[in-house]
Amino acid sequence: MSARTTVKSIQDIMRKDAGVDGDAQRLSQLCWMFFLKIIDDQDQELEAMQEGYRSPIPDYLQWRTWAADPEGITGEELLEFINNELFPDLKELPIKGKNANRCRMVRSVFEDAYNYMKSGQLMRQVVNKINSVDFNDLSDRKHFGDIYEQLLNDLQSAGNAGEYYTPRGVTAFMVDRIDPKPGEILMDTSCGTGGFLTCSMRHMRTHYVKTVEDEQAMQASLRAVEKKPLPHMLCVTNMLLHGIEDPSFVLHDNTLARPYISWGQSDRVDIILTNPPFGGNEEDGIESNFPAHFRTKETADLFLALFIRLLKSGGRAGIVLPDGSLFGEGVKTRLKEQLLEECNLHTIVRLPNSVFKPYANVGTNLLFFEKGEPTRDIWFYEHRVPPGQKAYSMTKPIRVEHFQDCVDWWGGAERLNRQETEQAWNVTIEAIKGRNYNLDFKNPQTVADDHGDPAELLAKLEEGEQKAAGLRDQLKAILAEALLR
Repeated sequence: MSARTTVKSIQDIMRKDAGVDGDAQRLSQLCWMFFLKIIDDQDQELEAMQEGYRSPIPDYLQWRTWAADPEGITGEELLEFINNELFPDLKELPIKGKNANRCRMVRSVFEDAYNYMKSGQLMRQVVNKINSVDFNDLSDRKHFGDIYEQLLNDLQSAGNAGEYYTPRGVTAFMVDRIDPKPGEILMDTSCGTGGFLTCSMRHMRTHYVKTVEDEQAMQASLRAVEKKPLPHMLCVTNMLLHGIEDPSFVLHDNTLARPYISWGQSDRVDIILTNPPFGGNEEDGIESNFPAHFRTKETADLFLALFIRLLKSGGRAGIVLPDGSLFGEGVKTRLKEQLLEECNLHTIVRLPNSVFKPYANVGTNLLFFEKGEPTRDIWFYEHRVPPGQKAYSMTKPIRVEHFQDCVDWWGGAERLNRQETEQAWNVTIEAIKGRNYNLDFKNPQTVADDHGDPAELLAKLEEGEQKAAGLRDQLKAILAEALLR
């Protein structure tokens, strides 16, 4: 049975269960089960290859013990084991010994995980389907990795869960422009389901990873944090499916909860690639971790302040920000001033509102900057929906090839010989300062719609109002006459 057929059959089984409601719960359920099977397959391989290796998971909780036998426990006995032993004990898994990182990873995945299934018989059917996959087989794992990406893509229609997913066309374009290399420390401060990480790994494996040492250098240089439990679990499983041996670098935490001043030289990174949460506010007290002139409850603003601090000199970043961050005042003005003083914000790609539908319908921008030199000018590029298409949508999402015109214009790694076009324009730092750091520059090549002469429009409005008044008077007269009869 193919991997795609296996996943579809698992989803069909889960749809019969009264406890699993909607795509987000189905994916969460599938994820923790995949996770335990993958970890167990890895452990068995490590036990065979490394003398003295022991799984951090106690024998009675290992997948091979309770799940591998197709004729094993089922029904109420299986549900009782999962709900009363497996989950409680993994949530409290002791973090100790040589495999402390692996213990921490398992525990963090199960911290807020939940078993939604209510039928032990259906649960056994799902378990047996998963048993048909050998995650130590590179072919099996690759196929499942591809399918998993599609499942994550489906999150966009799963209510609020869509906020954890950045369209892969956007992540692939940003990674391509930043061009990460093995050994460069790459961080995603709010990693969601891991899209920037998987795109970065794919980019490096395609262009730079030639040896085992290259692969090890790449894996050792990844950093990630995710605040919410569902995307954290999805991300860790995503890393395992993409060949990461130790995904314990994906922390289940709130990056902003750490005091701004505590991020020292040893925490600096070469690359930041991220889509920070925007449109929301942080919980009370988080803003006090930041200097007074940057204090705000708006999440995107706090992240931007942190990015400036986190980058090494010479480090580079590609981030997603909403339109409000470009034209906002107050704290936003102070942030933009510091960004342009400490970093070279060389490119802003303006995206149409429909890119992040359906969970967001605001204009977004891709900001690319390098730390170490101040900004002298900014190139803006207006990305447009393909001809013949009114907007991006679930059925017609943005794809990496839609950015080819921007790639052609970009000017290579050195951004040489850029030219102003119908979609690209340049703004000097003097013009930016003259607008009090308002970065909301519209395309000067776009001709405003001709709505007609204002005087003629006003005259037509007055004429329409007079006609409406006349009709109103006629109606009053008719009603008055009818009442007298």
